[in-house]
Amino acid sequence: MKNKEAILIGATSLFSQKGFKDTHIGEISKTIGVAEGTIFYHFKNKEGLFVAILSAFKNNIIAELDQYQRQAHFVNGLEKVEALISFYLQMAEATDDRFLLLHRHDAYELAQTRKECRQLLEDIYNCLIDVFEKAIEQGQQDGSIRKLPSRKLAMIIFAMVDALLRFNTYGLYNAGTLFGELISACRNMLQNR
Repeated sequence: MKNKEAILIGATSLFSQKGFKDTHIGEISKTIGVAEGTIFYHFKNKEGLFVAILSAFKNNIIAELDQYQRQAHFVNGLEKVEALISFYLQMAEATDDRFLLLHRHDAYELAQTRKECRQLLEDIYNCLIDVFEKAIEQGQQDGSIRKLPSRKLAMIIFAMVDALLRFNTYGLYNAGTLFGELISACRNMLQNR
């Protein structure tokens, strides 16, 4: 594994566990086994490293969602929304360190002063909402989803799914135990009657 990749993996883990503020470059260096200068060679500073992690996370989410949608078959838009909810929760479980990083408050504090950090966070959320919106629009075209503003519906669906995911991320409640109820609530909200 190359140094840059190892730095990204190790820093992601530490930022996820401890937060951006409480993770120091020296600690990353020690954990990964590379000199601090190597980290600064690849990334200008700690903020640059964090931004690189968010950028890689965004690219990973986009790639995984695109691959899933290309390989899966959906009978209609409503089924696609439900399948995307399930896939999103599975993806979050498989990469829980990145989603914990995304759910930490210090990422949003950094976004107040770092324009590229804010843009990446917006890009990540817009990417996720866009996927739901396109599935809703598909369902509106095929008649499986009723005609309401698709962007607003996508934001509501995403907010419900992400809130459930946050319960799980913080160890407050097992998201899996509410999966059936989540799907049922989404179906009731969306389904064309």
